[in-house]
Amino acid sequence: MTPRPPNPSIPGRGPVIHPPNRFEPIQLEPDPEWQNTQAAEDATPAPATKFYLDGTESLLTRHDSPDIGPGWGLNCYRGCEHGCAYCFARPYHEYLGWSSGLDFETKILVKTRAPELLRTELSSARWRPEPIMMSGATDCYQPAERHFKLTRRCLEVLAEFCQPVGIITKNFLVTRDLDVLAELARHQCIVVNVSVTTLDADLAGKLEPRAARPEHRLRAIRLLADAGVPVSVLVAPVVPGLTDHEMPAILDAAAAAGARRAGYIILRLPHAVKDVFLHWLETHAPGRKNRVLARIRELRGGRLNDASFGARLRGEGIFAEQIKQLFTITARRAGLNRAEINLSAAHFRRPGGVQLEML
Repeated sequence: MTPRPPNPSIPGRGPVIHPPNRFEPIQLEPDPEWQNTQAAEDATPAPATKFYLDGTESLLTRHDSPDIGPGWGLNCYRGCEHGCAYCFARPYHEYLGWSSGLDFETKILVKTRAPELLRTELSSARWRPEPIMMSGATDCYQPAERHFKLTRRCLEVLAEFCQPVGIITKNFLVTRDLDVLAELARHQCIVVNVSVTTLDADLAGKLEPRAARPEHRLRAIRLLADAGVPVSVLVAPVVPGLTDHEMPAILDAAAAAGARRAGYIILRLPHAVKDVFLHWLETHAPGRKNRVLARIRELRGGRLNDASFGARLRGEGIFAEQIKQLFTITARRAGLNRAEINLSAAHFRRPGGVQLEML
C-alpha cells in the first residue's frame, strides 16, 4: 500500500505526520517524487475521524506517580480529536499499532460500556472511595463526547454514589453537565480543572485545533464557579519561548472568571511527541523554533525531554526556578491558592442509600 504524502497543514487537525511507531519493525516512507507533485497534494483530503469499540472489561486504573501521588484514573476514550501538538498521551496509541501523529486524533477507541463498568466497580465491596481523575490522559470532553455522552453518564453514576472526582478539560462542553456537577459539588465531591495554554486565539487554533478557544474556557470557568462548582486553572503546558510570558495574564483572567486555585506544567516531549511538536514548530512557528528548543533544553538538562519523576512536570535549572517564582508571585497577587479544594468521601453510598461507615 502506498503511504499518503504528508501535508503541511490540514484545517482542524494537528500536525499531519505519522512518526515511526517505536514498537513496529517496519516503517512506511512516502515516495519523494509522488510527494512533490501537485496531484499528490490534491489527493490528500482531510481525514475523517473513525471510532472503534473498546471492549475493555475494567475501567478504573490505579496510578502511584511520585509527581501527582496515588489515585485512580478514568478514561472513556483512547485517542483525542483535539489534535494538540504537545499532547503527552500521543505515544499510547503506539501500543495499538498506530502512530502518535494523525492516527492519535483520527482513530478513537470508545469504551461504550464505561458507565456500566464504573457502576460495577464502585459497587464492589473492595472499593474504597479514593478520588478518581477524569481523565489522566485524553480529554473526557473531547468532541466525541458530544455524541457518545459517556462522560456525562459516568458523572451521573458518580453522583449517585457521591464518589469524589476531579476533571481536567480544555473544552467548553463541560458546561453541558452543570446540573450533575452542581449535585456533586453539594457533597464536596467535585473539582474541575480547566487548562489554558494561551490567551491568543489564533495561536490556540493552530496549537490545539479542535479544543475550545481561550475565551470559551474562561467563560466555562465563570459558569462553573457561578454554579457553585470549585474550579482550578492549569497553565498547561507552559511552552518555553512561546507561551511562558502569558502566565500572569492567564492567571489574572482565570481568577477574574472565578477560579480558586491554579497550577502549571512545563511542556513534555516523550517519545514521538517530540517529532509531532517539531513538525508543528516548523509549520506554524519556524521563526521561533530555535528559541523554543533552546529554552526546552535549558529546562531538561540539555535534552528535549526528561522523564525523571520530580523534574518532568516542572523542569530544572535557573529558567525553571524563574517560571516557578513567576507563577507563585502572580498566583498570590491574583488571590489564587489561598485555600485548598478538598474532596470528601463522607457521603459515599452504594445503591440503596447505604453509606460507607455502615458497611
